[in-house]
Amino acid sequence: MRPRAPLILLVALGALAASSGPAASERIVASLSSHRVMVTSNFTGQELVLFGGIEQGSSSRPRRGGYDIVVTVSGPRQNIVTFRKERVLGIWVNADSRVFENAPAYLAVLSNKPLDAITSAELLRRLQLGLDNVPLPQRASFNIADSSSDDPFRVAFIKLKIDQGLYREVSNGVTFLTPALFRASIPLPAEVAIGTYEVDVRLFADGAQIAREPSPFEVYKFGFEQVVTSAARDHGTLYGLVTAMMAIATGWFASVVFRRD
Repeated sequence: MRPRAPLILLVALGALAASSGPAASERIVASLSSHRVMVTSNFTGQELVLFGGIEQGSSSRPRRGGYDIVVTVSGPRQNIVTFRKERVLGIWVNADSRVFENAPAYLAVLSNKPLDAITSAELLRRLQLGLDNVPLPQRASFNIADSSSDDPFRVAFIKLKIDQGLYREVSNGVTFLTPALFRASIPLPAEVAIGTYEVDVRLFADGAQIAREPSPFEVYKFGFEQVVTSAARDHGTLYGLVTAMMAIATGWFASVVFRRD
C-alpha cells in the first residue's frame, strides 16, 4: 500500500497545475459606473455602464479569434404567478396557472456577438447563458421542475417580461473599445425591482470560457417611498390601521367640503 502514496501525490500535483495554469493566464477587471441606484418618486429608469479590461499574464498566448464577452445581469429572485386565460361563455377567465420559483425579476444578457457565434449550444446550456437556457423552475400542484424552452407558460412569461423591458438579450450589447477594453450599457426601466443585482462577466476565447468576474450593484428606495415601504414591511398591522384611518378621514373631509346645504 505504501508505494501508492507517491503516485497519488503526483496525480494531485498534476491536476492542481493543470487547473491553475491556463486559468490564471488571463483575467477580467470590471467596474460599474455606479454600484447603488436610488429610486425616488420621480424615478423613470437609469442606465448603468460597465467598463472592463482583459489582463494578460506572462503565459498568455495570442488568440487568433480574439476575445468575446458575455454579461449576464439578474436579480432579485421572486416567486411569480402566471395565468392562462380562456374564453368561457364570452368571458375571459383564468383556466390554468403556474408559479415560477425564484425567477429573476430582471434579466439581461449582453454580448459582443450572437451567443451561438461565441460558443457551442451545449456549452451555453451547461453555463445557463441566454434567455433560452436560464433555469425557470415551475410549480404545478406539488411538483417543482424546470420547463423546456418551448413550454407555453415559459414562452409567455419571457415574452411578457421582454414587453415590460425587464428581460432582454442583446447580441451587440458589449462594445470593444480596444482589443482588451470593453464597455456595456445596462438599462434599468422604471419598473425595476428593489434589491441586489448580480452582474456576471464571462470571457471567452476560441469557444471556451477562460475567465469570469462578478460585479454586483444594489437598487434601493430613498425618501418617503422608503419610509412607507419599511413601515409596510416591518409594521404591517399598524400600517394597515393608519392607512384605513387616513382613508376614512379623507372621505369625511371630502363630504364636508362638497356638502350641499
